[in-house]
Amino acid sequence: MISASKRSTIVVLAVMNLGLMFMVAGLLFWRPNAERMVPPAVETQRPAVASKVVEEPDAAQDIPVHAPTAGNLADSETRTIELFRVTSPSVVHITTSKVARDYFSMNVQEIPQGSGTGFVWDKAGHIVTNNHVIQNADVAMVAFDDQTSFPAKLVGVAPDKDLAVLLIDAPPERLRPIPRGVSADLEVGRTALAIGNPFGLDQTLTTGVISALGREIKSDSGVPIKDVIQTDAAINPGNSGGPLLDRSGQLIGVNTAIYSPSGAYAGIGFAIPVDTVRWVVPELIEHGRIIRPGIAITVASDSMSKRFKLPPGVLILDMPERGNAERAGLRPTRRTRFGDIVLGDIIVAVDDMAVASTSDLTLIFENYESGDVVDLTVIRQGTELVLPVELETLD
Repeated sequence: MISASKRSTIVVLAVMNLGLMFMVAGLLFWRPNAERMVPPAVETQRPAVASKVVEEPDAAQDIPVHAPTAGNLADSETRTIELFRVTSPSVVHITTSKVARDYFSMNVQEIPQGSGTGFVWDKAGHIVTNNHVIQNADVAMVAFDDQTSFPAKLVGVAPDKDLAVLLIDAPPERLRPIPRGVSADLEVGRTALAIGNPFGLDQTLTTGVISALGREIKSDSGVPIKDVIQTDAAINPGNSGGPLLDRSGQLIGVNTAIYSPSGAYAGIGFAIPVDTVRWVVPELIEHGRIIRPGIAITVASDSMSKRFKLPPGVLILDMPERGNAERAGLRPTRRTRFGDIVLGDIIVAVDDMAVASTSDLTLIFENYESGDVVDLTVIRQGTELVLPVELETLD
């Protein structure tokens, strides 16, 4: 057994060792007042930039660190925020459904079909969107940013331009039309902003630039839409029918399609130019469809012309008697009394503008009005002729 005197000596040595340890620790962690470490609670609140300045003496010592308050936003951010604040009440969320009868109960019910975007066109309650947003729908509802919604009535559609107009009965003070700009003077690199409802997420703003001009995409009817705007502002399913704006908040296009192998945003979106929208929408409001000039003729499809290896152009199959086409001397395709087919005239140009397909003929006639006289260049049995024809209004 250890004697009492030995136990006392051991305790004294232990106390001395503990005191020596505290002295060494104090010497290791002691710093002058000016260099003492900041308490952990304060250090965790210090921005990363400040700590980087301490660790790198050669870095600039006067880098300002500010919270992102409204007082120090960049001018471009302020403009974007204000643009969204002013414009978003004019952008609507459109949901569509089909009416179907239940097979067992025979009750009529609405089946959700899809959704898209639209925007206020005027104080009368007209809403502009894409034709493919409301195509084949029986019911459409229009919802604003404050979640108020109104049933919509279809006014008119233009499948060739992928545009449609709806009408809602909303208070005039609730309707805020978007100011319309001009698309003819757009340039690549200008700011483009899109507001819409991608994937059903309402009131979404994306920004980018105009990445190309003069693109061509196919409409639902198969007729190309020319001079389409290409943008890298993110456009996803659900953005269709929404406005494409410039930095001043003016309408420059209607978002209509994306180019994407996966079906989602891939950096390329397309918008119908506002110059096209400006003349199509009034036509739809007044007539329910586009009233266009042309010639009352029946033409062969492009596939038929290729199958018979005809020269590029539009083959006339039939025409009404005593119409403008007949009076101009045009000839349709016919059969002889022996059953042989005699091909009609093939239209290859209108006023020196080449015609290689039926869509070419349709788009060229859009530059004219009913009553205008155009020179048609046709090929008749291998001979080229030029015939003046008066354009008429097509129903």
